[in-house]
Amino acid sequence: MNLPRQFILIFSTIVCLVLTTIVSFNYVMDPLWTFNQKHTFNDYQSVIDERLQKTSRMFFQPFSYDTILLGSSRSTYINQNKFTNMNVYNFSVNNLSIREYDTFLAFAERQSDQPIKRVLIGLDFFKTSVQESERPVSLVNYEKKLDDPLYRAKNLFSIDSFRYSVQNLRMSIANEVQADRVYNHDNVAAARHISEEERNANTAEKIHRFKDEFYGSNYVYNPRYKEYLTIFTDRHPDVETIVYTTPISMALFQTLIEEGQLDDYEQWLHDVVDVFGGVYNFMYPNEVTNDLTNYFDGHHFYPIVGDKIAERINEGPNAQSSFGVYLTKENIDSRLAEIRKKIELKKS
Repeated sequence: MNLPRQFILIFSTIVCLVLTTIVSFNYVMDPLWTFNQKHTFNDYQSVIDERLQKTSRMFFQPFSYDTILLGSSRSTYINQNKFTNMNVYNFSVNNLSIREYDTFLAFAERQSDQPIKRVLIGLDFFKTSVQESERPVSLVNYEKKLDDPLYRAKNLFSIDSFRYSVQNLRMSIANEVQADRVYNHDNVAAARHISEEERNANTAEKIHRFKDEFYGSNYVYNPRYKEYLTIFTDRHPDVETIVYTTPISMALFQTLIEEGQLDDYEQWLHDVVDVFGGVYNFMYPNEVTNDLTNYFDGHHFYPIVGDKIAERINEGPNAQSSFGVYLTKENIDSRLAEIRKKIELKKS
């Protein structure tokens, strides 16, 4: 009888030690941003699920901002601290759809200790198709997770969380960004720098993917896109809206042209201007988009470009800049004509 009892005691002790280690380590490393842990051993935070991580941070940690930045993975590389006269939280996440913007802003408004005065919206052209903008999506499922009183406890016992905790520890000790997107404590994203060979391969892969999935025969401009933008503004009438387009490399822009989407691109800008009155357009041939080294795959720019976007927006609509043109109803036709001329010059 003593032997089985001894075995059970030893086994139970081992299990308790293992569980205590997992729980303690997950709590200290905080890979899902639910406990506001900040120290040198979790300086680098892996992307697990940006929707879950960012909503968790807003829900469980002190949250007080007057400006929300919304956009897709491209906009995650914009440093929220680079904007002047705005207290910005970058709520951009991977593959954000135009149909999600409303629920994202509504969630931020409920969580913030101060009123949300404005929203910065990053718009991507490839998200204007029926395929990419028609499906209704929202944050509801994520909000349900946060409302679960056992949510944080479950994460502490999670082996998956433990693996990410170990990964974050290794990156932090190495003091090295080891992925295409890694966050710090202040919600600022960084990207690893790669060789020219890898960048060219990544760009070629993205061009192939956009041809197969997003452009050409797969692309149909959503006739309700403008309506969705209008619905967003109608639901948030007291929030100032500042809109910008995300700059893709000219290698990828050329694919858009070759696949026959240039007219759709112009329609998109007209619709955006009609709804918002103006837009900072960064998606055209310019000093940034012409230089492939500003991107790690021709599709996502490095944070230094995000800094330039913030700087241009800080300057205001009337500033003259070689990167970023503010389009209005008064100048959009002439500006689009200039873009077409630049495209023709690149062909010759």
